[in-house]
Amino acid sequence: MKLPVGLQVYTVRDHAERDFAGTMKKIAEIGYKYVELAGLYGLEPSAVKSALDEAGLVAISAHVPFDELSGDTDKVLDIYKSLGCEYVAVPYLSDEYRPGAEKFEFALSEIARIGKACAERGMLLLYHNHDFEFVTMPDGSFGLDYMYSHIPAEHLATELDTCWVRVAGQDPAAYVRKYTGRAPIVHLKDYVGEKTEGMYDLIGQEKTSVQTNKFEFRPVGSGVQNIPSILDAAVDAGAKYVVVEQDQTYDMASLEAAKRSFDYLASLK
Repeated sequence: MKLPVGLQVYTVRDHAERDFAGTMKKIAEIGYKYVELAGLYGLEPSAVKSALDEAGLVAISAHVPFDELSGDTDKVLDIYKSLGCEYVAVPYLSDEYRPGAEKFEFALSEIARIGKACAERGMLLLYHNHDFEFVTMPDGSFGLDYMYSHIPAEHLATELDTCWVRVAGQDPAAYVRKYTGRAPIVHLKDYVGEKTEGMYDLIGQEKTSVQTNKFEFRPVGSGVQNIPSILDAAVDAGAKYVVVEQDQTYDMASLEAAKRSFDYLASLK
């Protein structure tokens, strides 16, 4: 089985911010047929849809901040439905909403509510993890598993980020298989190094005084991940898509990094 490959637009956000339509065409030229959106870059939804259509790309999903989804659920979901998205994903939770934190139960109830609103539109809500969800809850489960056990599958599915699963000390392939039938999109992300302080500086979410070169993101196939085993697991789990994401590309042009990931995956056929 061949899995369709998409690109998380956050990977090439420096280009998308300057020229969204042109960037979509360059993504398509690399060979991607699908994208996962990360914002609309100040454009009207109709302009985003036109740019995707002109490039021949399909937006299968979108990362939408939790506060945005919670604040105006119907309006936000209707926008992404109009763009053709099958899925909407909660991409990140700030400190107060994380498993074990003060407002976690509120976040859980909101995610369940948003997931129900997605289902009413024929969409499916996903949760995109990092490593902070791998804390032990009072019942002995990880926070990530706690979320999925407390929200029904029809209202929340996984978007397992295989980089952060491994950073948390878990086997990415095993975790994908764990959610067989509930893993429509699997994030392919590669890296070198180990978990260190200040890691969330690297994804633009937090600022600390800690600077480290021990951990760096890499194009898929260029780091420590066993990508073939993850792909086998994605097939076994019934995934519909795999999505490439690279949070930082450092001295490498972001479009070049996206191309290297695609070319590697193409080489695996």
